[in-house]
Amino acid sequence: MSVETDRTLTDQDAQSAAKPAGPRPPAAPPTAPERPAQPVRPGGPVRPQPPVPRPVGARRFWPRSFADRLTAPLPDVRALLRVVREGSLRPDPATLADIVRLPYAPGPLPEAGPGTVALTWAGHASWVVRIGGLTVLTDPVWSRRILGTPPRVTPPGVAWADLPPVDAVVISHNHYDHLDAPTLRRLPRRTHLFVPAGLGRWCRRRGFTSVTELDWWEAAELAAREGGRVRFEFVPAHHWSRRTLTDTCRSLWGGWVLTRSYPRAEGGRRPEQRVYFAGDTGYGHWFTEIGRRCPGIDVALLPVGAYEPRWMLKPVHTSPEEAVRACADVGARAMAPMHYATFLLSAEPPLAPLERVRAAWAAAGRARGDLWDLPVGASRVLGEAVRSP
Repeated sequence: MSVETDRTLTDQDAQSAAKPAGPRPPAAPPTAPERPAQPVRPGGPVRPQPPVPRPVGARRFWPRSFADRLTAPLPDVRALLRVVREGSLRPDPATLADIVRLPYAPGPLPEAGPGTVALTWAGHASWVVRIGGLTVLTDPVWSRRILGTPPRVTPPGVAWADLPPVDAVVISHNHYDHLDAPTLRRLPRRTHLFVPAGLGRWCRRRGFTSVTELDWWEAAELAAREGGRVRFEFVPAHHWSRRTLTDTCRSLWGGWVLTRSYPRAEGGRRPEQRVYFAGDTGYGHWFTEIGRRCPGIDVALLPVGAYEPRWMLKPVHTSPEEAVRACADVGARAMAPMHYATFLLSAEPPLAPLERVRAAWAAAGRARGDLWDLPVGASRVLGEAVRSP
């Protein structure tokens, strides 16, 4: 699609940029071009180089709509009427007794130094990721309820008061179960926000002063503790966006690849550690491309819930079986299921996502210890032995 040329604005000319200033800048390609590919070693396979980092906090111009990024049509009026008629977005009441069996085991956050990558599941798509000495929250939702859904069925796995200082937040898209204004209000306004293209204005209007909007395949970086960098790369997803009746697809949607890069390999450690947070997504061709452009993913945080009825939700929400396939497509060593056991957003029984992802993982022949099916509130550290709950 055509995207207006991005421009970095200084604080001094930010106000004047909002005023009419003649013709729009010329169109540019929708994604950042890859840097020239280089072989991993002489005669070895060729892999693309990471994108050149964008300035943190730069203000940019975007098109009015991202609807041409959709990979499937959105439900029409007939589909919505069918949902109302069938009542097909709520679990069978007979299955709700299983809510008490949902895995919930909050514990203390593990120690995490500059060389550690630690993950703690707070519930739904909210993770506490500590990487490169930074604390990063993904799609933080600590509210008891969100617009249009019943209240959460498990509390947040980490009490807000127990969080370390938050350095950065990544947002996958603007749906209420992923972009929660009451939770964001609890953060210092200097917190770095990394958000999809078109969502920066919403964040700045709420007082945040370091908001970085990115298009697919673009990246920005923060300095890691004790040297090196943490790269935040925005990658495609099969989904959509809407927050009101009039802003459908006005901002982009996607996932994030967080990479801890070292200046050089030290003490036998690998030069990079990499986590893929998928956000909300259906299954499709983007996973293979993410694996090609971001090789060496250590763990993929993939959604496994909110998938029934399939006739409606298949284009935008992976089933457990599709999530296992997606993990293979991106080339991740381990998978951490998410997007279940918190809000009951669709018709599958509460325990079905966990039961089905375990079965699909075993059927795929993957090592049991590489499925990080954590209880809400539990943690894992990259490189440690993983035990089945």
